[in-house]
Amino acid sequence: MTSGQTIPQVRLGATGPMVGVQGLGAMGMSEFYGDTDEAAARDTLDAALEAGVTLVDTADIYGRGANEEFLAPFVAAHRDEITLATKFSVVRTDDPSYRAVRNDPAYIKSAVEGSLRRLGVDVIDLYYMHRRDPAVPLAESVGAMADLVREGKVKHLGLSEVTGQELREAHAVHPIAALQSEWSLFSRDVEQSAVPAAVELGVALVPYSPLGRGFLTGAFADASKDLAEGDFRRSQPRFSGDNARRNAALLEPVRSIAAAHDATLAQIALAWVQQRAAVHGLAVVPIPGTRKRSRLLENTAAVRIVLTDSELDLLEPIAAQVAGSRYSDMSLTSVAREN
Repeated sequence: MTSGQTIPQVRLGATGPMVGVQGLGAMGMSEFYGDTDEAAARDTLDAALEAGVTLVDTADIYGRGANEEFLAPFVAAHRDEITLATKFSVVRTDDPSYRAVRNDPAYIKSAVEGSLRRLGVDVIDLYYMHRRDPAVPLAESVGAMADLVREGKVKHLGLSEVTGQELREAHAVHPIAALQSEWSLFSRDVEQSAVPAAVELGVALVPYSPLGRGFLTGAFADASKDLAEGDFRRSQPRFSGDNARRNAALLEPVRSIAAAHDATLAQIALAWVQQRAAVHGLAVVPIPGTRKRSRLLENTAAVRIVLTDSELDLLEPIAAQVAGSRYSDMSLTSVAREN
């Protein structure tokens, strides 16, 4: 199934911007998923805008700022046509295995200046806290983010990988437009408490990795064998060895449904995520990442696939059967803080 049509729009939060019902994750255009092709990536950005994909998502951690710099020319050329989202809080060094999280107000005020400079903009449309540091009171962090709104450096606030209770606490300090968390046929942790809270508060859900980092598309069967050294997915437990073999078998109902719709596995996986909007009654804007125009068009065509109740029933049990965790270290995810 292909598409030359423009996708519809939805609002992020009660007073947030209108965006296409599918966004674009730009992370892989700089690193994490093997070699990159800058020309192809820039062509993909153009294709996204042509298709009505207006939410473009990055973070200061991606390429240690390189992804924001890569996006700057595209942003400058289309500033009034896109909703620009970036994230702060994950700190990296020259040690590729090092990760730290900072949510303190001083760091937030410094981080936003760096993102504004690299992106070449005066204001960021949607500014997310990428990960939560429980040692810093959430009210302090969101309060500092709210200051950025008052200063005109940020328009709307978002959070990533927080629990329902944390979302409520943050929203009481300043309205939250969007919650970004992993949500896919393989990952449904977010439904435990965050989705009900988002429905209650009118917060949009922005699912990252809606295609299971490519595994749900059949792009690879075993990360340790099929993907190059340095590919981030080689470190994720569910994508290698016995876990990968068990999880590959879970794709069979996805394949049968895809055949019935003359669609790809990716399109069925995305259609499932898109239909969470109707199932739960909230705005859902997945941000699949791709570096190819053809994949971008394939992904956006998924918004016009409607899965039947019987098809949804076939897909329902998959997540509970997935072998292996999302990350080798789950301490920075919302699951680690669920009561």
